[in-house]
Amino acid sequence: MKAAAVTWHPNAPKPLALVLGTNEIASAIAAKLSQVRFALVLCHDAFPPVIRRGMAFHDVLYGEACDIDGVIGCRAEDIADVVRIHREPGRVAVTGMHLTDIIAFRYPAVIVDARMQKHLATPDLRGVAGIAVGIGPRFAVGHNCDIAIETHPCETGTIVAHGTTRDADGKARALGGAGRERFVYSDQDAVWHTPLDIGTRVYKGLQLGSLGGAPVLAPLDGALRGIARDGLRVPANVKLLEIDPRGRHAAWTGMDDRGRSIAASVVSAVHEIMQTGRKAGRVSANV
Repeated sequence: MKAAAVTWHPNAPKPLALVLGTNEIASAIAAKLSQVRFALVLCHDAFPPVIRRGMAFHDVLYGEACDIDGVIGCRAEDIADVVRIHREPGRVAVTGMHLTDIIAFRYPAVIVDARMQKHLATPDLRGVAGIAVGIGPRFAVGHNCDIAIETHPCETGTIVAHGTTRDADGKARALGGAGRERFVYSDQDAVWHTPLDIGTRVYKGLQLGSLGGAPVLAPLDGALRGIARDGLRVPANVKLLEIDPRGRHAAWTGMDDRGRSIAASVVSAVHEIMQTGRKAGRVSANV
């Protein structure tokens, strides 16, 4: 789907959009909204841990540079930083500040919950911003969001204007012929240690790190598409790492097709509501 352009008077201030999450989906959405002239703030949430860090603005929080689709992430410690960052074109603010601190500064036109907390209760954010967008499972239009976007592999990017999004079913989309087996999940709440970074070539059985002192081994050959940061305390039953088995076609940086599709649908849905006040029906991302 081609992203629709959001238009208004060129001298008007950019409307504020808050994106909850610093993962690769949240980052793709932030980049695309920035490109259609929103002022963006990404709000970090510790759960679940971000593993696809080469595709996300997450590591900006740790002082690392990040450019996604020509949009640059900049760390914001306070509101003054946010204001400064938004003065520069092609910049988005990435912060650990609480949502309420940002809302107290300025009422957002849009809030997007892209934390991908698939099995947690989802708060109702409709009163927090002009438009509340839910990404992935556990969203119900008219109950905890104004519009939602599917992330399920068979309907990725579908705009949901009525009803609910699909529940998480534990099935991973195939990548290079590998599904769920390309991930390693934490088996305990403990501190994670690893000397490796995104993009490292690994082999089945190689020790990739340790969780609570217990070794964690690579489940197959490939490149590290995702891995939690060293020294992070992680809860049980979350993704620690992901391996891309596609050989020379492996990719671990930038915006992938899934993120691009979901982000384009967010822009399209927000544009529809801002221009007409109406919400479109359930629309395929491929039309």
